Amino acid sequence: MKRVLLLAIALCVGVGVYARTSGEDWILRADKIDKRNYYGVTSANGVIGLVSSPKPFAVKEVVLAGIYDHFGRGRVNNFLPNISPINLDFKFDNQKFDNRKISNYTQSLDMRTGEFVGSLDYDGTRMTYRYCALRQLSHVVLMEVEITPSADHLLEARLVHQVPQSLHGAVMTANDLMFKLKTEPPFKVITTTALSPSESVKVASSSFFLFEDEDATLPVYHQTPDNDYHNLMFCKALKAGETFRFQVIGSLISSAHTADPLNQAERLVTYARFQKKGELLRKHREAWAKLWESDIIIEGDLQAQKEVRSMLYHLYSFSRAGVAHSPSPMGLSGLGYNGHVFWDTEIFMMPPLMLLQPEMARSMLEYRYNRLDEARKNASSYGFAGAMYPWESASTGAEDTPATSLSGTFQHHVTADVAIGCWNFYLATQDKEWLISRGWPIIKATAEFWASRCEKGADGKWHIYNVMCADEFALNVDDNAYTNCAAKRNLEYAVAAAAIVGEKAPALWSEIAEGMFFAKMANGVTSEHVGYDGADIKQADVNLLAFPHKLITDREQMMRDLDYYSLKVPQVRTPAMTQSMFSVICSRCGDVEQAWKWFLDSYRPNQLPPFGVLAEFKGGTNPYFATGAGGTLQSVLFGFAGLDFNPKGGIMQVKEHALPEHWTRLTIKGVGPDKKTYVVEK
Repeated sequence: MKRVLLLAIALCVGVGVYARTSGEDWILRADKIDKRNYYGVTSANGVIGLVSSPKPFAVKEVVLAGIYDHFGRGRVNNFLPNISPINLDFKFDNQKFDNRKISNYTQSLDMRTGEFVGSLDYDGTRMTYRYCALRQLSHVVLMEVEITPSADHLLEARLVHQVPQSLHGAVMTANDLMFKLKTEPPFKVITTTALSPSESVKVASSSFFLFEDEDATLPVYHQTPDNDYHNLMFCKALKAGETFRFQVIGSLISSAHTADPLNQAERLVTYARFQKKGELLRKHREAWAKLWESDIIIEGDLQAQKEVRSMLYHLYSFSRAGVAHSPSPMGLSGLGYNGHVFWDTEIFMMPPLMLLQPEMARSMLEYRYNRLDEARKNASSYGFAGAMYPWESASTGAEDTPATSLSGTFQHHVTADVAIGCWNFYLATQDKEWLISRGWPIIKATAEFWASRCEKGADGKWHIYNVMCADEFALNVDDNAYTNCAAKRNLEYAVAAAAIVGEKAPALWSEIAEGMFFAKMANGVTSEHVGYDGADIKQADVNLLAFPHKLITDREQMMRDLDYYSLKVPQVRTPAMTQSMFSVICSRCGDVEQAWKWFLDSYRPNQLPPFGVLAEFKGGTNPYFATGAGGTLQSVLFGFAGLDFNPKGGIMQVKEHALPEHWTRLTIKGVGPDKKTYVVEK
């Protein structure tokens, strides 16, 4: 553990930098914008993600959940770059906007509302913009602009729809929308439709300018300068000292979401157009306030409070109740991992949401339920019974791992991880109706898979041969500790679920679970797999038997395994969720000092400027790693606060927990369906 101690000390030394520059505990702030070292923060509503750009009045990337096509990596279904409905360009006095004239440029994200704000001085003119993906309208985004000049100017503003190279067959139009019996003048809408590479998906985006009452009749013109972009534009004579305000409202939707995306895109902006003044932001803020009724409040450590809340904000913004989407490791922050869904969801991201936002977790599991038939086909194609979930899942639930990666062929533990997620959701919510209609079909089918996948050896034990470990450095090995543990838990939970729903579980399920084989090394450490020789590991594997699966509960064994494998994880190119699980284990073993050090190590080396967004690896450049955020949140919820899923149902607080030395109070509010509050004090 010596190397760990030194690393933790180094992390603590650097703590003050972020604390001094980050500001309020709800605000992620950037006071210096350096486009050469800039990693954007995301405003999202669980369907649309708007990734910030160093360029004013623009977003760097727009991510739309649920839309995939064969594009880019590996000949498999991938997330597609998309159209931004709100990007703006300006001219002043017929001169192009010149970045060299910008001063006092700051950006911030208010985590209370998911609103991104940029403000700057441009050659004597004060300019502010605010945008967000509206929480109450899953396919609508809003930008507000405020301009106060110090001298008279002629402003020319353009609302630009740029069609990314991933889309083709663009149709770019502008329509003057008029409505019978409405006295308001028509409003001009810019609309773009385009097709995905295989033409299996159509995307539609509509946008318009909304002016204050005195500018309601300001003329707006449509321009098509090229075949891959077009714009709406207006001119406005600005008067010195007078503030000019306007809004841009846009929609983004696809045929993966609705049968008629073109008309629905225009209907959505029409709906937004005829809301009362201020109503869109009011309802958006109310929706976020409702989410924040479930929060983690840390007293005595402002920096940790801000960082933990940022993690919770990102999980909230990447997820949504009632949509049957499941987030990828990078959520809606970009195209990382091509938007594919892995075990990351059920094992790392979902548990905090099961405690704090169970309806979001329900949506993630609905995504899995909707793809159960495809998982059955996958199992059958490999000669197994039941359902075998893919390692990488996209739109259909078929395997979307590139054929050149062995994980899609041999990393089977994901099947058990999905079932474990279902069982934990039932424990957290005690929703028997959901268990009967959704959870049980998944748990049963995955148990059937393991009953056909496991083999009884001459030793009388049950074995799982030829798998890729959770530690992805270990390929084609036998009896991987994590896979065997996950399968055992899957079968045990299937037996328990059968009793609740009134079905008879096959005796074979209990026989396999009770007789599952686990290897040990001569030093008493649990062996990662048969024949493990002490090689470095990519990520936690054996240690996950202690937490989250609680198969190993003896403190000495938990720490023996941790002390051994923590030194096998390299300091580079290893995903961040490993250290957070180490933190929970240390909390459960009563070593709060080590729990704190692993807590820090799980995210601080991964923070990137200027907003502290999290990369997957130390030194990585691929934020935002929602898997790591979910893991670190577990170190707070299940470690420092001691919360857990009660095997008898509901949420409980175990006695093995304690606060870091300098934290004075930890409050977890809004837990579970009944919104309980748990408090840990010194």
